[in-house]
Amino acid sequence: MRILPAGLVMALLVGMPLVDTQALEIKITEGLETVTVQHQGKPFVIQRGQDPSHVIDPSWGKTARKCPPFCLQPAIPIPGIHAVGELELLDFMEKFVNTGTGVLIDSRLPSWYLAGTIPGSINIPFTVFGEIPTADDVTKALKMLGAVRRPNVGGLRRILERNFKGWFGENKSAYWDFTEAKEILLWCNGSWCGQSPRAIKNLVKLGYPKERIHYYRGGMQSWQLLGFPAVVPDANTVLFEVRGD
Repeated sequence: MRILPAGLVMALLVGMPLVDTQALEIKITEGLETVTVQHQGKPFVIQRGQDPSHVIDPSWGKTARKCPPFCLQPAIPIPGIHAVGELELLDFMEKFVNTGTGVLIDSRLPSWYLAGTIPGSINIPFTVFGEIPTADDVTKALKMLGAVRRPNVGGLRRILERNFKGWFGENKSAYWDFTEAKEILLWCNGSWCGQSPRAIKNLVKLGYPKERIHYYRGGMQSWQLLGFPAVVPDANTVLFEVRGD
C-alpha cells in the first residue's frame, strides 16, 4: 500500500478540501490553479503538490514490470474510444461528474481502489463487465451508468442462446437500451495496465456506445507523477465485491 503524506491523509480522511489561500506556485496550467470535483457527495478541490522537492512514491516509479501481463496498452483500446490526458480528465470532472451526466470509473480491483483513488471516481472493477449480460453485478453497474434493461429478453432468448451458441453474435446490446447512457471515463494503474482496456472492450460488447466512452491511459501512475492528490476511500464505498481480491 502506498504511503501518502501525513497532512494529505488527514485532510482526506476528514473530507477537507485541499485549498491554499495564497496563489499557487505550481499550477495546473498557467491560468488554472485548481479544479473542484464532487467526490462522494462533497466538493473536493484538486491542486498539484506545492513541494518542489517531492518525488513520486517508489511503488509508482517502477520502470520494469513483467510482460505479460503488464504490457503497454495502446492509447485507444478500440477505434472510436476517446483517449484523454490529464487536462481532458479534469474537464470531464467539471462537465460531466459535477453535473451528474458522467461517471469517472476506477476499473481496478477493490484493494487498489482502497489504497487511493483519483477524486471523483467510483470503483467498478474490470471483472464486472466480463460476466454474462444478465449477471447481477452487470445489471447493477449498467443501471448506475444510465442504461435501461429492455423488456421481454428473458426466457426465449436464453433458450436460443443456450441451444444455438453464437446466434446473437458477440454484441449483447439487445439486452439493454443505452439511449440515456452516461458519458464514462475509465482508468486503472497506468500505460502498462490492461484492466480498464479490458473493461472498455467488454462494455462495447455489451452495446455501450463507443462515443460515450473515454479512456485515461496514464492512470494512477501519471496522475501521481504530476503531483495530483489521491483520496483514500472508506471501505463502505466498495460497491462490488470481487472474489479472491
